[in-house]
Amino acid sequence: MSNHKSVNVRAIAAKTLAPVLRQSASLSSTFETNRTKIAENERSLFQELCFGTLRNYYLLDSQLSQLLGKPLRNKDADVKALLLIGLHQLLNMRVPDHAVISETVNASTKLKKTWAKALVNGVLRQATRTHEPEEQVEQQQENLEAIYNHPAWLIGKLKKSWPDHWQQILEANNQQPPIHIRINLRETTRESYLEALSSRDVSYSESKYSHTCIRIDSKQDIKSLPGYDQGFFSVQNEAAQLSAPLLQLQPQNRVLDACCAPGGKSTHILEHCSEISELVSIDLEEARLSRVKENISRLQLGDLNHQLICANALDLDSWWDKVPFDRVLLDAPCSATGVIRRHPDIKLLRRPDDLDKLAELQFSLIEAMWGVLKPGGILLYATCSILPQENEKLIERFLTQTTNAKELAFDDNQAWGIKRPYGRQLFPKNQGYDGFYYARIQKDE
Repeated sequence: MSNHKSVNVRAIAAKTLAPVLRQSASLSSTFETNRTKIAENERSLFQELCFGTLRNYYLLDSQLSQLLGKPLRNKDADVKALLLIGLHQLLNMRVPDHAVISETVNASTKLKKTWAKALVNGVLRQATRTHEPEEQVEQQQENLEAIYNHPAWLIGKLKKSWPDHWQQILEANNQQPPIHIRINLRETTRESYLEALSSRDVSYSESKYSHTCIRIDSKQDIKSLPGYDQGFFSVQNEAAQLSAPLLQLQPQNRVLDACCAPGGKSTHILEHCSEISELVSIDLEEARLSRVKENISRLQLGDLNHQLICANALDLDSWWDKVPFDRVLLDAPCSATGVIRRHPDIKLLRRPDDLDKLAELQFSLIEAMWGVLKPGGILLYATCSILPQENEKLIERFLTQTTNAKELAFDDNQAWGIKRPYGRQLFPKNQGYDGFYYARIQKDE
């Protein structure tokens, strides 16, 4: 590994994280652009520097506060990011201390912050000298944020909402997320696909809860898996793969996917029941819809009757043709607190007051979608949140206020998630499904 490239990786990782630390951008908005600047063989290092630093942010930030005389200014968020990246390598990665220090110091020059060289050098040397990493962790025992690597407000909410589960939730949020794929049963069978994986020595685990789901256990470039270009599979978490079967689709149903991007659930609906009369998929952003289009094409679903519409689902006049739907999937915009392990920047970017706004948006959406549903039709409400305010409390409020709505219960023998007064809640599981919520509501005939 050449020194020049190593320096670049750390500097670019710092530039990627700086807007997240300033709370002015999400990691996904900066990561991909910057990743293309990195040599192929160093992209996994770049990913770990970005994602690992954010996963461990609260512990690293607590340590950095102790090592710095005074906090850095907001305009020097890139230097702070670089210091956190350095501490993450010292504490959590198998990189020799001397290499971490020299390469992180050199990266400050790449950031055009030569004044920071002495600071970075001093802080990282002090971190290696003062204590062993284990002792540094022990020092934080009074600091809940540092222990659990989550903001205090979220720890508090989870403790209150889930007194028996909150620690497991926090622990799962800090793990590397598993890779689940969904087999496209229109193009291949589960058995033949598993054989294809075995023949290439790709290790995998079969899903307990979805017959289309397989967990890929090998470190793998997804596009190199067998049948990617032929549309044999999609990447989709096991929890999300439950949605199409839960809709109880019937031939000739007209189906709406109300907030569809990136399209995993829309494509699954088409794969799961290709005899539906039509699928209408709506999303606010044209760029995200183009990804849905690409997925439909790659999965060989283009011949099925579907419409992609760029619109605000709440603005019915802009997209609805007044023909009601037999099934509506409302995968509502939410806090995404069930997928923190995939998007660790959520811990820094989400705010407690976001929840009230999100709950109001979710309620507006469910009311609007109720209006386009046929009598006798089914609405499936889904979020990737683990907070009752966005889930069971919202469904309770809707059912209380809506006279022609009744909950359509899930089978009591469902093994996934936990039964709630309304719907079922899934918590993120190590190597298992993401945090998710489902409730199913039927309109009276």
